[in-house]
Amino acid sequence: MAVKLDNLKNILKFLQKAEELKSLMRHSWLSTGRRESVAEHSWRTALLAIILAPEMKGEINLGRVVQMIVVHDIAEIIAGDHPAWRGKLKDKAKKERSALKGLSSDLPPKQQKEILALWEEYEAKTTPEGKFAKAVDKLETIDQHNLADIKTWNKHEKTYNLIHGQKESEYSQTLRDFKALIDLESQIKIKKN
Repeated sequence: MAVKLDNLKNILKFLQKAEELKSLMRHSWLSTGRRESVAEHSWRTALLAIILAPEMKGEINLGRVVQMIVVHDIAEIIAGDHPAWRGKLKDKAKKERSALKGLSSDLPPKQQKEILALWEEYEAKTTPEGKFAKAVDKLETIDQHNLADIKTWNKHEKTYNLIHGQKESEYSQTLRDFKALIDLESQIKIKKN
């Protein structure tokens, strides 16, 4: 019984550390004018995956996708959120893997291994679930930019918004079409301003 109680205590420690994601702010703004938290981004990305998955051709394990989305940004509690338009950090994956290992170190080995496996599958983009999770992560980000006041965009975002997520979406006609809709909204927003 003591082992199970220790596991539960360690799970609680991890959950309490993960709470920091709620207050970690992104370089994204909401339609209300408030900055977006990383946790809010993860929630909306999971929602997008749930509603877009039935439109995809082929089988996708939606449960696995949602699990990946929920854990994909946890490492940012330590590694920080890096706006994509700034370019990819050279050692981003290494920093995030190390951060995730540290954050999950209190978890029982089975859960720790699963959290890391979910993150690695998301990063690798080699499974249908990993590719889909990565694509909806990018698409949600672009749409969130479109919902925000264009005054919150910097000069790089006006061009970057149109290419962000393109590579991740090209494997699926559904994702390409969805990206085209979001891009059209970006273009209209940019042209108006």
